[in-house]
Amino acid sequence: MSTPFELRPYRDDDEDAAIALWHRTWQIAYPQIDFTERLDGWRTRWRTELAPAATIVVAEQDETLVGFVTIDANGYLDQLVVAPQMWGSPLGDALIDAAKTLSPHGITLLVNSDNARAIRFYERNGFCHTHDAVNPGSGRAIQGMRWQPQRG
Repeated sequence: MSTPFELRPYRDDDEDAAIALWHRTWQIAYPQIDFTERLDGWRTRWRTELAPAATIVVAEQDETLVGFVTIDANGYLDQLVVAPQMWGSPLGDALIDAAKTLSPHGITLLVNSDNARAIRFYERNGFCHTHDAVNPGSGRAIQGMRWQPQRG
């Protein structure tokens, strides 16, 4: 039986592990794309856009980073990354719950339209489709999604 994961705030020394996990999961999700050539750009984006502007919650299991979520002050979820060996576990839900706690008024995100697994995951967690678009960097079809708390 595996050890339960723990959620905690991101630390600067998590950067290498987070980017390596980001790379590994995207490479598995899209094996036809060589993400290795994008690593320098990802690192720059991490350092200049994500880490300074977002709250990042990481998940550790046995002292290994197995997931993270980034959420900015406007409720934009830029990255939700879960280690492939944790797909289907409660980890993704726990990271979404952490993001909802950090952004209780709502969350928006963009997801690749061909990523059916991710879309089902977000829908199961209360997100709905808002619009279709095209990623200006990759040219891939994307869709916007939004979660809003239930008004009681």
